[in-house]
Amino acid sequence: MKIFLLSDNTHTLTGMRLSGVEGVVVHEKEEILKELAKVKRSGDIGILIITELLAERVQLELNEMKLSHSLPVIVEIPDRHGTRRPPDFLTKHIKESVGLKI
Repeated sequence: MKIFLLSDNTHTLTGMRLSGVEGVVVHEKEEILKELAKVKRSGDIGILIITELLAERVQLELNEMKLSHSLPVIVEIPDRHGTRRPPDFLTKHIKESVGLKI
């Protein structure tokens, strides 16, 4: 199984390529959807890494992929500018999911 990256900048792609991860740089929603379709058709991609900015642009499609396919596992990462999520993202997610406050 391979790891594939969808990035919105060349810096993130370059860093991932240094670790052996292939990928592409895309910007427009249509380009992102085209690459997602390729990933779905490919049977050898086990993990899809996507930058948070791109994930925001196609959130509905990503959610559908997560619910209907077991592979690839989708991982959203921050880009070189840092995370776009609020500081309490993880604790808020746990509270909403489980009902526990940590």
